[in-house]
Amino acid sequence: MKRWIALTGIVLLGIAAVVVSQRRKVDVPASPAAILYLVADTERELMRMPVSFVPLSDEEEIRIGDELARAYASREERETDPNTAAVEQYLARVGQPLAGRAHRRLPYKFHYIPSSYMINAFALPGGHVYVGAWLLSIMDSEDELAAVIGHEIEHIDHRHCAERAQQEQALRKLPLAALMEIPIEIFEAGYSKGQELEADREGTRLAVQAGYSANGAVRMFETFQRLYKEYQATANSPQQELSEVAMQTLEGYFRSHPLPSERIAQIQKLIASEGWTARPERDLAVAYVFLNVQAQNALTEHKYAQAEQIAKRSLKLQPNQPKALEVLAQAQFAQANFSAAAVSYRELMDVRGWTVELADTYALALAAANRTDAAAEFRRWMDSAKGNTYELRAPLAGLSLLAGNSAPEKDAIAAAHAKLGEDWSPLWLGRLAWWEYLAGNYQTAADLLSEATQQRPGDARLWVRRAWAQIEIRRFSDALQTANFGPSDESVQPERRMMEAVAFWQAKQPDAALGDFRTATLTQLEWENPAWVKALYSPLVAQSVQEMKDEAERRRQKARVAANR
Repeated sequence: MKRWIALTGIVLLGIAAVVVSQRRKVDVPASPAAILYLVADTERELMRMPVSFVPLSDEEEIRIGDELARAYASREERETDPNTAAVEQYLARVGQPLAGRAHRRLPYKFHYIPSSYMINAFALPGGHVYVGAWLLSIMDSEDELAAVIGHEIEHIDHRHCAERAQQEQALRKLPLAALMEIPIEIFEAGYSKGQELEADREGTRLAVQAGYSANGAVRMFETFQRLYKEYQATANSPQQELSEVAMQTLEGYFRSHPLPSERIAQIQKLIASEGWTARPERDLAVAYVFLNVQAQNALTEHKYAQAEQIAKRSLKLQPNQPKALEVLAQAQFAQANFSAAAVSYRELMDVRGWTVELADTYALALAAANRTDAAAEFRRWMDSAKGNTYELRAPLAGLSLLAGNSAPEKDAIAAAHAKLGEDWSPLWLGRLAWWEYLAGNYQTAADLLSEATQQRPGDARLWVRRAWAQIEIRRFSDALQTANFGPSDESVQPERRMMEAVAFWQAKQPDAALGDFRTATLTQLEWENPAWVKALYSPLVAQSVQEMKDEAERRRQKARVAANR
């Protein structure tokens, strides 16, 4: 009879929860937050269930946790990240000393979730601790990480995770062997307020015992409080939309956890009662992983100075990273800091290995920085480059041409013509033609690019370069036709628009020119930098771009005056 009474009570509680949820009519946007909202509400009902459990043995708990971890790894579409192994090793290096101070001796394992919106950390029964990429990215110190890992260890050590599994078993009427069917989100959500605050206190204690500053926990909660307010703004770019997703997930996190202000107050009270003195905090050794993401985002948003500074910070923490070097080189090149860009591109090729595209850009940076010495500098690097350097003859010939020695360039063109029709020959002609353009030999450039586009009609960049050369020989309508005839390619679209703008401007069609000019400068900010334009294009292009810029400003001022009348 008692069993039937208990069962009836559980059913009634479930019905009441459904009724209450229907009356609330809470609308949750489609996002990761929806999962946490659901689980958080379920957790509140679970905490009210009048159920007690016989504790699982350590062996049972470990087995259940291992099965859940395997199931999670197999069904989750994990984002690929080449840094996963290094980050997980670091998590273990920080986490194992903390785990060694826990009451129960369990086989703790530390996992990294490289998800761009995973703001949380969570634990599974038996010793599995997970930390999300987004959470790591907002940390400033290893002490903050230690506080987070200590918190999750205490959820395991105090059997919060095991009890959650048993609650789900009772609610779902699952046999013990089927507990791995429990959704992993059940463990991502928060526990009862008392359990969360307990994990905060004891997790901070573990971190302090391991030599970390208790202020790490305080600063972590302060960051959560700041971010919750910061991400209320509407997203205005793809990168900000990502932050908006993270903000929505953050809302779900706060729905299932005590407020940061309460958690901060508890830790500050604990610091005072324990007499813990301030300790210097340690750098977060894997911060470079997340700095690289920030640097790439800044580069994508055309914030080149910011991208350069972030990439330098990343390289200071972890030298010789190909990703950081690539962003650094691109940011410096975009700012027309060609000397620095050449150094960065060379370092990148020394670390990653050279490609034709990297070698060509390195040669352009050398030429833009110093035409006189560029060929000799490129030759020195070429002599040390590994692999078959035959493809490097093209930029070397071009740099020699700019220095006044046309012999290598003529030999390279003759070699390309000798093998005309082979796959590599049109690309060689196109590459060599652009050096002719930079040297002011516009008719030669136009002729070579005409051959190259006939041989390789699907290469959009060759068509755009052919149009640039046609502008220089005053064939403006041909240039516009060439641009329209070439294939569509988003990667060259801003350059195509500026080429059309210059063609229209030179053809005395200013309205059409300014329309394309506006589009080009909005999508590729480098066109606003006279030093960049002058170094990479002809004097006619540099003059036209400046004249269009001046005319656009004159028209804006005229419109403002008219509007104020």
